[in-house]
Amino acid sequence: MTAHGSDNPGPGSEQPSRRAARPRMVGEVLLSEGLISEDQLSVALSEQRSSGMKLGEMLVGQGVISGSTLVRSLANALGVKGVLLRHGLIDPALLHLIGAEEAERLVAIPMFRVHGTLTVAMAEPQSLPAIDRLRELTGMEIRSVLALEDNILEFIRKYAGGDVDVDAFLTSLAESDVEVVERERHDDGPSTDLDQMVEGSPIVNLVNVALLTAVKDKASDIHIEPDKRGTRVRYRIDGSLRDLMKPPPGIHAAVVSRVKIIGKMDIAEKRLPQEGRVRINAEGREIDLRVSSIPTLLGEKLVIRILDKQNLHVRMQDLGFREEALDTFQRVLRQPHGLVLVTGPTGSGKTTTLYSALDLLRSPERNIVTVEDPVEYQLDMVNQIQVHDSIGLSFARTLRSILRQDPDIIMVGEIRDEETARVAVQAALTGHGVLATLHTNDAPGAIARLVDMGVEPYLLSAAVNGVVAQRLARTICPSCTTKYYPSERALADAGLESMVGRPFRKGGGCNECHDTGFKGRMGIYEMMEVTPEIRRMVYRGAPSHELREALRKNSQLGLREEGVRLAIEHRTSLEEVIRVTHNDEDQPDSPPKGASSEDADALGPEHHGDPDERGAAA
Repeated sequence: MTAHGSDNPGPGSEQPSRRAARPRMVGEVLLSEGLISEDQLSVALSEQRSSGMKLGEMLVGQGVISGSTLVRSLANALGVKGVLLRHGLIDPALLHLIGAEEAERLVAIPMFRVHGTLTVAMAEPQSLPAIDRLRELTGMEIRSVLALEDNILEFIRKYAGGDVDVDAFLTSLAESDVEVVERERHDDGPSTDLDQMVEGSPIVNLVNVALLTAVKDKASDIHIEPDKRGTRVRYRIDGSLRDLMKPPPGIHAAVVSRVKIIGKMDIAEKRLPQEGRVRINAEGREIDLRVSSIPTLLGEKLVIRILDKQNLHVRMQDLGFREEALDTFQRVLRQPHGLVLVTGPTGSGKTTTLYSALDLLRSPERNIVTVEDPVEYQLDMVNQIQVHDSIGLSFARTLRSILRQDPDIIMVGEIRDEETARVAVQAALTGHGVLATLHTNDAPGAIARLVDMGVEPYLLSAAVNGVVAQRLARTICPSCTTKYYPSERALADAGLESMVGRPFRKGGGCNECHDTGFKGRMGIYEMMEVTPEIRRMVYRGAPSHELREALRKNSQLGLREEGVRLAIEHRTSLEEVIRVTHNDEDQPDSPPKGASSEDADALGPEHHGDPDERGAAA
């Protein structure tokens, strides 16, 4: 049985060949697992007879199932491992072991080699003649895994056709594709076995392949983790971790040491956390890396933060603000003095929002100074200061020194304690514009958080001009967008009970988005402008829920409501909005203004597609 299936056998076939029986087996597997209905299978088989396409390929192409779903189901039925091929899972240098022509004939591609065992992705992983032929060509033991035939042929032609220089890929990568700009100087002492292992090209190239793949795929972080069976390397794309590669066992210490060397960290210290920084050249541009290590039970874990200026959207118009919220934010920023706060959890894009604000405000006539931990990106016409707690250069101490530097605008990377909060508020009250981040769930909660830190409400009422709360939601992949009907529970959570039966959009999953249905992220923003009414409420110490009710009366939307509007506009899925936004008990149950009528009508006529799609989750 192949990954796709083939033509259905004719009714008069007395001795159906193995190839002719494949579509029946594929259909039975998918049907037995409830992934397709009998009607869908019947329609697909009917279309297959006229088109000649393979059954699995047809179902994937129609969006009935995803490629990863097909692989997983068939692998389970065969009792083998299954994989959806992508860059980073395959060592291109291994293709020459069998040759592109033979690889196409066998529909097989080598993925990686561990000692004397070669793992090969095959369309027919149980074909003994094909495995024997691979063993004969390579002289190694063969471990076969299932992959889609089209997926295999795509990478064979890609690596053999010039997309990757197969012969020189790994050997030249260390000196050309990824180059360390700031290199560590080594003493001329005797080399240990570990030193020789780290400096060897396999380890260097393995690290460089991980870095280059992460940069190409626009990842934000790389996680190098110890595992009972070796090492696990994952990277974070659009906020979600995905497997990048699994290096051979026994080299975890060498990989960690290589990263520590380029990060200017102490490779001998394995008991304490460390931090490092390095700049590399990759994809023709300079990219900063922040390295963090921490000891775990099985060994050291590393996290590499990738700071790529190409992924930094400094222009405020590119962040995803709705027009009304953007106008309000810009109006608040242009006030001559006062405190503007950006709140949200770690990784929600607060620093990017602050940088966009600085981009709006910076000019030769203004003295702008920032205090950050760490300085992630360097901006022109901005004086940026890096906090060093180990030497006593804290946020509060740096802020006091900045106030003696005649600043016009001050940016505080994060308000962490009472001392920093008080200095920031005092700076805002003495004629300075102050931008800062804070960790709270929503915009009204920022006031309560500062009061909890010890800042008096009457000071906050005079100092704070506005608060932005934000989250990052994944956007729908444009290559596989499809209509679907959210469940009644999801509609209820979103306050859209009146929109039952209306179609929304989600991604079906494809190679472009690694079968997630999402590609890229956008911001969801809740804007709280401190009006005279809000200022009076802050002065008398009104709780957060009262501030929130006042915002609703002024037609200012909360995070959940802002996100629902994005889902109605088909920019993300409803379930994604519910995932990233909180549901406050005091939030009104009514849908966003206009969502039940005008926005509902804007969705267009009701979708009359497959009834099995109803209630599907994103």
